[in-house]
Amino acid sequence: MSDTILVVDDDLGIQKQLKWSLTDFNVVFADDRSSAIAQLRRFEPKVVTLDLGLPPDPANASEGLKTLEEILALAPNTKVIVVTGNNDKENALKAIDFGAYDFYQKPIDSDTIKLLINRALNLAKLEDENRILAKTRPAMGRIIGNSDAIQTVMRKAEKIAGTDISTLLLGESGTGKEVFARTIHEHSPRKEQPFVAINCASIPENLLESELFGYEKGAFTGANKTTIGKIETAQGGTLFLDEIGDMPIGLQAKMLRFLQERVIERVGGRNEIPVDIRVICATHRDIQAMVGEETFREDLFYRIGEIPINIPPLREREQDIVLLARTFLNQYREEFNAKAKSFSDGAIRALLAHRWPGNIRELQNKLKSAVIMAEGTVIQADDLGLLEPSEDFESEILNLREVREQAESKAIRKAYQRADKNMSKTAELLGVTRPTLYSLIDKYHLEDLKTGV
Repeated sequence: MSDTILVVDDDLGIQKQLKWSLTDFNVVFADDRSSAIAQLRRFEPKVVTLDLGLPPDPANASEGLKTLEEILALAPNTKVIVVTGNNDKENALKAIDFGAYDFYQKPIDSDTIKLLINRALNLAKLEDENRILAKTRPAMGRIIGNSDAIQTVMRKAEKIAGTDISTLLLGESGTGKEVFARTIHEHSPRKEQPFVAINCASIPENLLESELFGYEKGAFTGANKTTIGKIETAQGGTLFLDEIGDMPIGLQAKMLRFLQERVIERVGGRNEIPVDIRVICATHRDIQAMVGEETFREDLFYRIGEIPINIPPLREREQDIVLLARTFLNQYREEFNAKAKSFSDGAIRALLAHRWPGNIRELQNKLKSAVIMAEGTVIQADDLGLLEPSEDFESEILNLREVREQAESKAIRKAYQRADKNMSKTAELLGVTRPTLYSLIDKYHLEDLKTGV
């Protein structure tokens, strides 16, 4: 079925022009505020074109702006394209501030208005998909993302959540390692027990041992009472050692003994205390290189990293950037009682063009600032502190995707020939499962491989 577009305009000539121009859509009409709202309720269009000059006061924009407010109050996700006269840019900008998607100045050009409608419709559909995905998010509920990169990591985390196997989370700063650690804990049999986190890089070397293992009264100057450490505090639950790559080499031996024997001795103590906890570690450092440089114990590395998980940086999760941005926008809008509720096209292009060296933490900071500083309901690239790229940016992305698809198709065909047309061997050469190989063949329309041609 064709997508429904609502045209709100009291000019019959404009209505006829749009009816014949927008033949790819199911176009419905309204000529005043009440009929516009009635059509909105009946057809629930994703896109509305709205003339601001409506009766009973067609010479002014007041009635059109009231109609805009009512439309967005009833259906806030509707994309409204405001149509104005040549000399009415001020009211067009006011409409954008009220929440309109875009504006267009008469006289109407069929190709231009179709382009605007198609862009608005595509954005509305993408937002609908994101909302559905957000509601049907898989079990790892804290983790937001639909990209292949993050879905692969989530499946790995799901598999290990029900075990007590030691896990090492690897990734750049700001990629969400603690979020993954908490999510694994929340989906484990220990979820009702404590989750205790400690950052090994944030505590001075001379205090880290007592912070982890606790201390007995009189163990050192100022130890006026026996104090349990983070390890004991996590009894029955999960201990998260963040930035374990910064743990002093001298303390690593004591940590190794605890992981092997599951007993600790408090600083200044002589009694062994059994501890039943799960340990998850994380670092942004190249810990294997540190082992080679002998700044991290090799035996401890193998003990904490029974299953390593590499969390991808945000720049490798292009598909997730806008989804994460909208999630943070909704979160901060409620937190700060702000009016910003959507992004301009320029802001979305800026989000996708930025390299995100600070990863998700940087994205959160920019969204928090933008929600507070934005003047209207639509966040612009300037509000994010980002440069808006050229209009050609979207086509550049598509071209890059085409290059990647061509490269993957070529690799599949090459592996297929090298494997003498054996699908199992082809999948093995490519380092993927057989079902994944068939999915890629379908994705890139390589049907001739299935028939062995």
